[in-house]
This record gives sequence, structure tokens and C-alpha cells, in this order.
Amino acid sequence: METVQSKSGEDRWAAAYAGLVGAWLGIALLKFGNPVILDRLIVPPADFFEFVFQPWPVQWGYVMLAGLVVAAVPLARFRVPVPRWILWLPVVWLGWQLVAGVRTVNAQLSHEVLKHFVSCVAGFYLGLFVLSRVRRTDWFQLGLLAALAWVIWQGLEQHFGGLEATRQYVRSQPNWEQLPAEYLRKLESNRIFSTLVYPNALAGAMLLLLPMGLGGLWRLSACLSIVTRWTLVGVLGLSGLGCLYWSGSKSGWLIALVMGLVAFLRVKLSRTAKVWIVGAVLAVGLAGFFVKFAPYFQRGATSVGARFDYWRAGLQIARQNPIFGTGPGTFSVGYAKIKAPESEMTRLTHNDYLEQACDSGLVGFLSYTAFVVGSVGLLYRKVRTADWFWFTVWMGVCAWALQGLVEFGLYIPALAWPAFVFLGWLWGGQGFCFLSRERAFGEQIQATT
Repeated sequence: METVQSKSGEDRWAAAYAGLVGAWLGIALLKFGNPVILDRLIVPPADFFEFVFQPWPVQWGYVMLAGLVVAAVPLARFRVPVPRWILWLPVVWLGWQLVAGVRTVNAQLSHEVLKHFVSCVAGFYLGLFVLSRVRRTDWFQLGLLAALAWVIWQGLEQHFGGLEATRQYVRSQPNWEQLPAEYLRKLESNRIFSTLVYPNALAGAMLLLLPMGLGGLWRLSACLSIVTRWTLVGVLGLSGLGCLYWSGSKSGWLIALVMGLVAFLRVKLSRTAKVWIVGAVLAVGLAGFFVKFAPYFQRGATSVGARFDYWRAGLQIARQNPIFGTGPGTFSVGYAKIKAPESEMTRLTHNDYLEQACDSGLVGFLSYTAFVVGSVGLLYRKVRTADWFWFTVWMGVCAWALQGLVEFGLYIPALAWPAFVFLGWLWGGQGFCFLSRERAFGEQIQATT
């Protein structure tokens, strides 16, 4: 009896701890949506209004994570059935970042980025050694789901009048023309960004978290009627897709289309039917893409051209510094020296993988790419036959990894922290392994009866 009670108490504490992790990631989505290299511009809130509605310094998130790490010690289980290279690659990547940081061309930038990278790796191991051991993660899912719903609400509010109201308010202030040019350009656009730094980051949040949010909502609403469950999931899904659409992210549209087709391949239909349906969805999706963004391409696709310019510069910097790079987060230093006079200045390469090459050399690039791409590829083999919920978690991580080819989600805590925790959670795999065994046992019972 004592053993059963002890086990029950341990499970309750583990579930509560998972809820704290979910709350941390939810707060990150609401308050830490800026790149860490811009954290010096974030002023701590001075009153209740700013505390609720303004971003927080990322240091606050590090303090929360430190508390979670300490609290995780009694719950951690270090024997996990994963390849050794998965256990060590994050350490190799982080260790090389620290080496590259010693030789950095800008100590302040590298210091901020290194702290963030430490938090990302810590999040991965929390997911791997702790969260994956928790059998019930309802509170974890609730924390993230609540934050996701708020982000979607804020995005819809911006689309349906909030951006215009903000523009009018800013213009009513004295000397508003002296505000940062980037902020004024963001306000002039009708693209929504919610609690994130800019619209493409909002698209990244939808790609990463909406699939798991839908899967989690379906599981959490199991006690409701089927009509109510479909209504809730439908409202959340359509609202999230609306935010993705109104963010105006071109890459977000294409990645969402790809991930939707990947999910459809799990549906039990004949091969012929799948081919026809996939072809039709691709045709309609791509047609809608070109119709939606036709004016953009007619204007010369300026952001695409700018990205190619950033990538050419990143490759040049990587070739000039193949061993140690220029230091974590320092692409802007090298780019300022070699960019064309007419090119727009940027702080990051808009490609997380290439950023590793120019910031920390070949070792940094290979270790990060092998970890992320290798994880996504191998985890697909684990989740494709598992419960749908775990497949939605994988979908979000895969979409985040794909967006990393054209954006800098690795440097935004609101996106990077959930992605690394999810990777560890998936690799630990007790949850979906248990579900798969349970399903197999059920099928065995049905076969015998």
C-alpha cells in the first residue's frame, strides 16, 4: 500500500512539474518573442500595465529555467533508449559555441547568444530526462494551449482593428517620427505579429505550436461530446491558420502546405486516392499562394533577394573563418563590412544553419545540422505509427526545422525553447511508446476474440 501511495504521490508531483514547464514555455511565447541579440533594448516593466502587455527581459526566463532545473533533480531518469550521438551532439554543439565565443569579434553579442544556447540545451535535456518520464502531461499541454490561444487572440485583434488603432495612437504622440525605423515599418504594414518580434516569427509560432495545440485540445476535451470537441478544435485550427495567413509569411504558407500533406499521408486510403488528393491539394495550395502573393512578386520579391544577399555574405564569412567563425551571434559585424551600399542591414542571416557556419565554423554547422535534421528524420520513423498526438508534436518540430532555412527561430526564445523541449520529449518517447504498446495489446485482444 505504501509503495502504491508513494508512486501516486510521485506521479502527481511529476504532473505538477510538467505543468510548470508548460507555464514557462507559455510565458516565453507571450513575453520572450524578441531575438536575444536585441534583449538589451527590452526595458523591465515599470508598472502593472507594462508587466502585462510589454515583453520582459530574457534574463527573467533564464531565472525560471534555473528553478526548473533544480526542481527536476528528484524526477530525472538518465537511462533513456536513445542513440549516444543524440545524447552528445547538443553538448558538442554548445561546447564549440563556447570555444568560438572566446575568439568572438563582439563579446557582448556572443555573451547574450551563448546564454540563450545554454538554455536551449538545458530545455532539450529537461524534455529528454524529465518530461518524457511523465505519464500524464495534461497540465503541460494546458499551459502551452492557453498561451497559444492568447497569441492567436492578439493576432486576430491586430487584424480586426488593433494595428490601425496602434498606428493612430503612435502618430498622436510627440516626435513619433523619431521612433526606430524598423518599428515604424512594422506598424505601417497590415501584417500581424501578435506577441512576437515580427510577422514571420508569428508564422513560426503557428507552425511549431498549432499542430500540438490541436492534438492536445482533442485529448484534453475527451470528456465532452464529439460535436463539442470538433467545434473547439475547428475554432482553434481556423483561427490559427487565419493568423498564419494574415502574417503574410510566404515560407509559412508553403511549409504549412507541406506539413498538411505529410499529415494526410497517415490517413488510411488507397494509394491511388492519395495521389489524386495530394495532387489536387498541391495545385490549389500553390495556385492560392501565387494569387495571394502576386503583387509581391511583381514588385520584385525584395525580401527574397535580400535573403540571397544575406546568404551569400554568410557563405563568404564562413569561408574566411572556417574553424571558429566570428563568434556566436556576430553575423551583423561581418555583414556590415561586406554588404553593398544599397543592401538593407540585418543582424542575422535568416538561416539558422548557415548562421552556425559563419558564427562558429564547420564544427558548429555540422553538429547543429546533424542534431536537428537527424532528429527530425529519425523521429519520424518512431512517430509515424504512434498516437496522432505525438505525430502532431513531431509536425511542429519539423516545421520549425524547415523554417530555420529562411528565418532565425533559433535565436527567438519563444520558438527555440519549445522546439528543444519537444525534441527531448520526443526522443525520450515513453509516452508514445506506451501508447503504441497499449494499442498493440488492444489489437492482440481483438484478434483473439
